[in-house]
Amino acid sequence: MPHFDDLIEPDVSDPERSRLEQVHELLVAAGPPPELSPRLEAGPTLAMTLSRPAKPRGRRVALLAATLAILAVAFVLGYVAGNRGGGLASARTMQLSGTHAAPTALAALKIMPADTSGNWPMRLTATGLPKLGHDGYYEVFLVRNGKIYAPCGAFVSKGSARGIDVTLNAPYKLQPHDTWVVTKQKRGDGKAGTVVLRPTT
Repeated sequence: MPHFDDLIEPDVSDPERSRLEQVHELLVAAGPPPELSPRLEAGPTLAMTLSRPAKPRGRRVALLAATLAILAVAFVLGYVAGNRGGGLASARTMQLSGTHAAPTALAALKIMPADTSGNWPMRLTATGLPKLGHDGYYEVFLVRNGKIYAPCGAFVSKGSARGIDVTLNAPYKLQPHDTWVVTKQKRGDGKAGTVVLRPTT
């Protein structure tokens, strides 16, 4: 059985790490599943099939315990494989508030679990973003270690009271402490513009 620290990345959050470590300890305590006897490994004979002897209670319990142990190992290994190299284990929602450039703006950015290709779909719901000129638009940027890291999608706003609801995408390996901002852009800009929405503190 591999050591727990060899299976789990160091940046897994404490609650999730504690839960997985408890599962790992149970697997270690349970030990490997019992090996099949040569008779069972050979399979049933015609006489065994016709007579249908009752399975001993102890053997049924042992097989059930082995099955549960295998399922638990598969869960732990699947979790590790799905999150190796950093990342978020499940969906989360980040609240955003307007800056001096859009003081009445509010938004919620929901980051969904990654798809099989490693893309992280996101949904932004926002109100209070003013309508920009014909060459203006808004951009969602991933922020890592306090700095603009990469774009995740652009959209426009009509400035209506109904607000906006757009689907975006982060085609990157996300890390637990990543955040996002929304900026005001002009077509042809080569860098991030003025931040109009940032994480609520």
